[in-house]
Amino acid sequence: MTRKRRQRPTEGELAILRVLWNRGRATVREVHEALGGRQRSGYTTTLKLMQIMHDKGLVRRDERQFAHVYEPAVSEEKTQKTLVGDLLAKAFDGSVGKLVMQALAAGEVSPQELDEIRRLLGEHGKGL
Repeated sequence: MTRKRRQRPTEGELAILRVLWNRGRATVREVHEALGGRQRSGYTTTLKLMQIMHDKGLVRRDERQFAHVYEPAVSEEKTQKTLVGDLLAKAFDGSVGKLVMQALAAGEVSPQELDEIRRLLGEHGKGL
């Protein structure tokens, strides 16, 4: 048996993964309903995407019931690290500083997020 190689999720697959990360487990119908207005396509499109995600190793499927139940096969944190790593290499030539500066300039940062960023910077600088 060949092992499935996990691939990077598309934008639509990430939307589905967010639903599954929040719920833990869900049927296609539950995912489709949770996507609501964000997914302009029909139920069968959601079903097909989730089947593709299963083939890619992004989700696991429990087939013991009539309505298959899906759960994420990848963690949110690991997925984010992978995607940020790709972005870092492709758009910022590996410069974490450039990435962080652009991220901070791109949108609003809550006081709680700023506190967490300061804490992380403090931890990162301790070894210097």
